[in-house]
Amino acid sequence: MNKGCLIGAGAFLLIATIALGVYFYNQRSKSSENYDTEKPVITNIIKKTVATGSVKPRLEVQIKPQVSGVVQELYVEAGQMVKKGQPIAKIQLIPSEVNINSAQSNVEVSRLRLQDAQRELQRQRELNRNRLDVESARAAYENARREEERQRGLYEEGVISQQDYNRFLLDFNLRKAEYENAQVTAGNSLRQLEVNVDIAKQEYQAAINNLQLLREGAARSSRQVANVVMSTIDGMVLDVPVKEGTSVIERNNFNEGTSIAIIADMNSLIFEGKVDEADVGKLREGMPLELTVGAIENARFKATLEFISPKGENEEGTVKFQVRAAIEPSEDVFLRAGYSANADIILDRRTEVVAIKERDVLFENGAAYIEVKTGDRQFAKKEVQLGLSDGILAEVLSGVDTTTQVRVRKAGD
Repeated sequence: MNKGCLIGAGAFLLIATIALGVYFYNQRSKSSENYDTEKPVITNIIKKTVATGSVKPRLEVQIKPQVSGVVQELYVEAGQMVKKGQPIAKIQLIPSEVNINSAQSNVEVSRLRLQDAQRELQRQRELNRNRLDVESARAAYENARREEERQRGLYEEGVISQQDYNRFLLDFNLRKAEYENAQVTAGNSLRQLEVNVDIAKQEYQAAINNLQLLREGAARSSRQVANVVMSTIDGMVLDVPVKEGTSVIERNNFNEGTSIAIIADMNSLIFEGKVDEADVGKLREGMPLELTVGAIENARFKATLEFISPKGENEEGTVKFQVRAAIEPSEDVFLRAGYSANADIILDRRTEVVAIKERDVLFENGAAYIEVKTGDRQFAKKEVQLGLSDGILAEVLSGVDTTTQVRVRKAGD
């Protein structure tokens, strides 16, 4: 065998030896990793769901003026505490010249209408006193009545025919109806004219009152006297969306009005958020919550669930249900309205129970198993009964205790 062959054979043996060494080293490392164990622990398990939402005051009101005008003075600013009935702003009433001119025209028109109605009533009263229409109708009726009586006698004596008598009888009935109608018409006309006068008086007085109101408003404005807007609750001013000189509109049936200030009772705060439909069926009013606020580190706030919406809302393909919880007051930390917050809602809990890592559990045919150590690198599969799980730890009802060595399962096992 030549020297080249010997060198080649030696190199091959060297490579093979190194490869075998690496293989056995990897096998030993792999076996060591696969056979790590952990013992069950005694701990508390809490199952939660999370609702995302924000902190809000239970009572928040928008203060709006009773009159339209211009903000003359502001007495409060955001962050200030106020009492019910405390002045918030002063509104200066500024009626327009156009409105005053229009009101004056309405007064004059109403005055002329009243005069016309009064004249017509007076004329009708004079007619009734003279009773010209009624007297004329009565006279015609009396003449027709006497003639009918005379013609009836002649008919009964056989002097005139039935046809002749019927002609006089028809005339009598016509005159009688005219007389009765004249009496009714005279009375009705008088009453209607009296009603017309009353209506005209009311319209005239309303026009005067409207003009007087506008003129007094202008006078009050010139004396720097204006409407004062008061707070309707005790609380904190969250916002003042207007400035002095801002035009504002009163609240009425046709307009929402301009908000002068937003005031809230910050002593009674609530959390409003949403939970997934998968968890809403597990919620009950009265459940405890723990709030975490993103703007406040290392702080938790207690709350109590008080409302669960009966109707869900579809949000990007997921159905969410509105929830509301009463937040317990905190003397150490001031919660601001509008803070974003997450609420941990405790669905169930177990205290001082045996627990294992849920990652170490195998599920086969509806049953749960773990692998327990029976000897050096020897494990046996064992069925366990599981209870409550929080997604990391699972309660073990039977099958293991705190002395059991459970095989740790890793990714890929």
